Amino acid sequence: MNRQVNDQAAYNKVIAAFKKQRKGATAADITARTALPLAVVREMVPRAADEFSGRLEVTESGEILYSFPHGFTSKYRGFGPAFSRFFARFCSGVKALGILLFKIWIMVMLVGYFVLFLLIALAAVLLSVAAKSSNSNSRSRGDGGAGIFLGGRILDLVFRIWFYSELSRSFNGRPVRGPVRSGNSAKKAPLYKSIFSFVFGDGDPNKGWEETEKKTVIAYLQTHRGVISLPEYMVLSGREPIDAEEALMAFCAEFGGSPEATDEGTVVYRFDELLLRNDKQDRSFAGASAPLKRLKAFSQNKGGTNFWVGLINTVNLLFGSYFLVNALTTGIPPAILNNAPQRISSLYDFTIALFYQLTGANPLTFVTIGLGFVPLIFSVLFWLIPAIRFFTLKGENESLKLENFRKIGYGRIWSAPSLVKSGEIKTAAAECKPRSLSKAEDRVIKDMGAIALPDITIDAAGAEVYSFGGLEREKAALEKYRAGIDGGASDLGKTVFDSHDMVIE
Repeated sequence: MNRQVNDQAAYNKVIAAFKKQRKGATAADITARTALPLAVVREMVPRAADEFSGRLEVTESGEILYSFPHGFTSKYRGFGPAFSRFFARFCSGVKALGILLFKIWIMVMLVGYFVLFLLIALAAVLLSVAAKSSNSNSRSRGDGGAGIFLGGRILDLVFRIWFYSELSRSFNGRPVRGPVRSGNSAKKAPLYKSIFSFVFGDGDPNKGWEETEKKTVIAYLQTHRGVISLPEYMVLSGREPIDAEEALMAFCAEFGGSPEATDEGTVVYRFDELLLRNDKQDRSFAGASAPLKRLKAFSQNKGGTNFWVGLINTVNLLFGSYFLVNALTTGIPPAILNNAPQRISSLYDFTIALFYQLTGANPLTFVTIGLGFVPLIFSVLFWLIPAIRFFTLKGENESLKLENFRKIGYGRIWSAPSLVKSGEIKTAAAECKPRSLSKAEDRVIKDMGAIALPDITIDAAGAEVYSFGGLEREKAALEKYRAGIDGGASDLGKTVFDSHDMVIE
């Protein structure tokens, strides 16, 4: 757009003029009221129609009439839109912070508690060995050194499994000898990444889709003389009619397009400036088709990784439940109160005795909360978040399938509007197969029927046959309009100036 189009004062004049034209206005009406150049008005009108959800109508004379049945409440300016953007960013930040904190909690729980439980078990072994060898100091020292060595090796193993997951390697770090099979030579993901994938998933596979969609439409425009119709945009985007019309107006405002009317009264959207390019490569997706969105996977983990992740959490759940139940029902074991360590026979009794000796204080509160409530609550949340994702993922993927199916269905009807049989809109692609194909097909036919009402007949087999005569005429008018555009207008021609050739004396 030129400098005038970006002038806010001129844009405000256009809006003020539209407010005085309650029954709608043409670009010429706005020019008469504002004294702005007609070319500037024609470029500003799509921007106004996008911001205030304007409506387009074609008059008998072939002019486009713009009206605003929803008033002049901006979609982008004012307190409401600003608060909505702030709230969306705030929610996104809170979600990101929550995920980060829970990831840290996962690290503490699945590493810290795992090491803690191993150390408790190791301490139990060492104390048992020390009790049996109390008559031999040398033997006791030897066992202590072995225990320290064993403890170091256990911690080293935990570190390797957690951060590298190289389970096929030996404890000394050298690969296990054996034949290398094709497909198994790639380094496995670290365990902590597999756990995060299980809990939070692996992100949106369609991230940046808005940019992809814009590139698709631009590529289509550049191979179709800079002109696109509403049904074609629906084929490329998979949007329903009302949403597609609003999106097209936003696209016009962003990329310098303007609605035009053909001699037959069909509305088309023209983008002349997008044709002025040096790269002539066709980047469209085989004509009136578009890339499909990918379905969201629960996790990218391979094989039984999710099973082992679930097993780790189950161990936490069992230990937390065990310590919590014993702490609430048993309290301080009688053997500890009676100073009779020889009667200690359970893991709970040993744990109470161990922390009592280490701290010199009553460890019941620590065991109840630290080894009971905390791992139990963590384990419940660890299962709850993936469970919620699992059930919401079904709905999200169903929406993706419907959107992809709409692209297929719209494309089928647009390619041959005069003969569309009920039940023939099909696809083998999993990402395009919604739960009910018949309902999805009915929805597609109704969407296209909102643009041009079809004639319905019944064939010999009893199937409904739809004939979209209005779409057939719109296609003919569109091709005639495109044929009337000078194809050489987009030719850049030879270079007449090159800054490299400038000579400064």
